Amino acid sequence: MVESNQASAMVVVWLLRAGWIAATLPIVIASVLSSKFSAFHDLVLWFGRRGKTMESSSKKLSVPQKLFCHFYILAVIWTTFLLVATWLYAYKTAPIVSEQVLYSSIASQLTGVSHELSVHKSHISLRGYKYGIWKSVFLLFLIETQVLRRLFEGIYVFKYSPSARMHIVGYLTGLFFYTAAPLSLCSTYALEVFEFVTNMSAEFVVKGKDRMQVTEYDLWGHLNPLIHLKWYVWIGAAFFSWGWIHQRRCHAILGSLRENNQKVNDYTIPHGDWFEYVSSPHYLAEIVMYGGLVIASGFSDITVWLLFGFVVANLSFTAAETHRWYIRKFDSYPRNRYAIIPFVY
Repeated sequence: MVESNQASAMVVVWLLRAGWIAATLPIVIASVLSSKFSAFHDLVLWFGRRGKTMESSSKKLSVPQKLFCHFYILAVIWTTFLLVATWLYAYKTAPIVSEQVLYSSIASQLTGVSHELSVHKSHISLRGYKYGIWKSVFLLFLIETQVLRRLFEGIYVFKYSPSARMHIVGYLTGLFFYTAAPLSLCSTYALEVFEFVTNMSAEFVVKGKDRMQVTEYDLWGHLNPLIHLKWYVWIGAAFFSWGWIHQRRCHAILGSLRENNQKVNDYTIPHGDWFEYVSSPHYLAEIVMYGGLVIASGFSDITVWLLFGFVVANLSFTAAETHRWYIRKFDSYPRNRYAIIPFVY
């Protein structure tokens, strides 16, 4: 049964990895081999165009850009569910147990020197399992702060032009991203979490609210394991927060440009914060944030690496087109600005 659950969990992991690879490869090919595959490059570019970079002649199979809010509504609902469910699962199944007590409780059931090695391995395995669950909780918490802010900005900060459009493929890609990204942060435990939630729901239906076991809410028990996460998790969180703050500032700058312009299709050159270095600093900030997630994961989760790879490829590709648009649009555009990576690209 245990082996069956592990196999099922790996199916989810490999499906996510395959999805990220399938989404990233076309962008990489279109970026690196643009001279040899110009038609393919233009096709990928057409799929990704939106807003100011979408020409009026390219608006077939497009949807209003204001539907960006759909991404963040989905992201908030889905990420909140995963965060709460994983947090409850971690609290119920992986409580804090001191190493000495845990080791003694296992060793007391076994006798003989021949069992010492297996006991030690079980101890290490259980510790790693518990730690991995709580690390997933923390990663989901970080991304929850991101999608909540993006939903707020989508409603109150960005004022999309009525004529602004995005390709339907870009819209579907956004829905895929905000479904798969949070799941990638807890993919190893996702099936166990879903089974845990299903069992709790079934118990509630069968027993009813009055017959459910009531336990006193333990705030410290829910927070204490997060405090004991390793140092690299907090370094990753610092990088994530750095990118989070700068993206908020850059989005505020972009939002103010729309407020200050009365004409629907009138654009101005943004200034301030990371705009002084690159044309798409909000994309750079996004890369910094997902880089922080890679650091916080301990650099060991391939799924998180593939998620990060997609973010870098997708945003770099889009930023390059945005940079070219700025240069074509404004004769006075600052020539010292790069597309997305300061002094590099």
